[in-house]
Amino acid sequence: GTVAVRQDGGLALRDISSATVRISRQVRGLWQEVPALSESGFDSTLIAAPPGAGKTTLLRDMIAALSNGREERAALRVGVVDERGEIAGMYRGVPQLDVGCHTDVLDGCPKAVGIPMLLRSANPQVIAVDEITAREDLRSAVMAAGCGEGLLATIHAADTAELLQRPLYRELL
Repeated sequence: GTVAVRQDGGLALRDISSATVRISRQVRGLWQEVPALSESGFDSTLIAAPPGAGKTTLLRDMIAALSNGREERAALRVGVVDERGEIAGMYRGVPQLDVGCHTDVLDGCPKAVGIPMLLRSANPQVIAVDEITAREDLRSAVMAAGCGEGLLATIHAADTAELLQRPLYRELL
């Protein structure tokens, strides 16, 4: 096991016995199964699934599809708030995973701070975030929707019934 110790107002780990490394992977073409992208426009979309089901992989592919566009659907400006660095895999300011050619990424930025920043500075048509879990994330997402931007987000939930049991997610829906 690992011991967590409060230290200088933060948290430090000691006596670490193991570590888990999570490696992102690119899977292309997943977006083709999503009704929100199958027609000429885009409808705000919430991807709900249990942990490990591929939500972030689908999110990344949808971001790239929206950003790159297709013959029947114009490219959209996508703003990504990648709080944990799992969507774009940035290295020295360059995405290492395909998030499309019209995508701006805020790497390592909290969603509640990043969403308003993108609204003010990047003029996105769609804002994408991974795992809305906190009330302040929800407030920022609702603000973006109120400004006319589409929202593309993921959340942990096995199904709609589980989703509706959570007050935060009921507000988002």
